[in-house]
Amino acid sequence: QVQLVESGGGLVQAGDSLRLSCVASGRTVGNSFVGWFRQAPGKERAFVAAISWSGRITSYEDSVKGRFTISRDNAKNTVYLQMDSLKPEDTAVYYCAIQSGGPEIQDPRNYAYWGQGTQVTVSS
Repeated sequence: QVQLVESGGGLVQAGDSLRLSCVASGRTVGNSFVGWFRQAPGKERAFVAAISWSGRITSYEDSVKGRFTISRDNAKNTVYLQMDSLKPEDTAVYYCAIQSGGPEIQDPRNYAYWGQGTQVTVSS
């Protein structure tokens, strides 16, 4: 079993930055992508960013391109999401997850292991 723990969320003002962390423990998951998703109240869980095991492949949702950066430190079993120039519409619970199957890394159905989430609130 794999456990994921997110941290780093908080209440910030528009234009501020936050860095989220996702620490994995338990069984290793080999060459899996790790993704960040977010869910705002009343909305479905949506893809934010993903990174390959090597870190050489990354993918971003269009609205966060140029503002968010995903990275990983495999020695620490940690994936980060650096969020700059935050906007009120970025407000959501942010989850990290490990891909378990299926080629579409933006589809949350292809991720089996999820953390408990961390709240990000951006005020205007």
